[in-house]
Amino acid sequence: MLESYLRKRLKERDILLMTHIVLGYPSFEDSYRMVEAMVAAGVDLMELQIPFSEPIADGPVILHANQRALASGATVQKCFDFGGKVARDFDIPFLFMTYFNILYKYGVHRFAADMAQQGLQGAIVPDLPPEEGEEYLRSMEEHGLAPIFIFSPTTADERMSYLANFARGFVYCVARKGVTGADTSFSDQLKGYMDRCRKATALPLALGFGVQGKADIDFLRGKADIAVIGTQTIRVMEQQGIEAVGEFIADIR
Repeated sequence: MLESYLRKRLKERDILLMTHIVLGYPSFEDSYRMVEAMVAAGVDLMELQIPFSEPIADGPVILHANQRALASGATVQKCFDFGGKVARDFDIPFLFMTYFNILYKYGVHRFAADMAQQGLQGAIVPDLPPEEGEEYLRSMEEHGLAPIFIFSPTTADERMSYLANFARGFVYCVARKGVTGADTSFSDQLKGYMDRCRKATALPLALGFGVQGKADIDFLRGKADIAVIGTQTIRVMEQQGIEAVGEFIADIR
């Protein structure tokens, strides 16, 4: 379902835009306003991060957002309720992003079943390799959900091909080593990396970690299918308010 949506959308646009928010930061009401503003500005799909106390793939901006959301009372159940509401209210795909401890505590099969019931279309779990994800993969397939796997510049070609066997929907290509939010050099070296990713899978490719503005997205046209913006939208919201987020997305879209 997710892949077919992306294929159809890519016939209309040469690159799609996926954004990322941390649920419950600064509040669930504000999270809803963020979704509303970004969808109105032309976002094609969105990842909703369930807050976790140790988000190891995330930099200081998203780490702070996770901590604040948890301190304000964000729970997994509230995130499921929120995910269901936005999936019903807005006509784009929504994915959960979180860490395996959340799934383990909640129950892996129950997590997938409740995602499907709420209308979510996939999940990004960056610390769960397929070798340790048999129950997760089986449950996601059973409920027609897309497990999103990750390539990085240090992923060997053989490993990319292996991960591609389990991926559905699209593959998330991180632009560099490290965590979210730092600067990325968009150069010919990145193009070579994306060429390797393209050889490993026929799925659409998303590129994230360091995408901050229109120039970055323009560079990615013809190289990636989806540009992912996360940290920068949080910065805009913190510095200028939620209304500015919609303007920011509209400008780069």
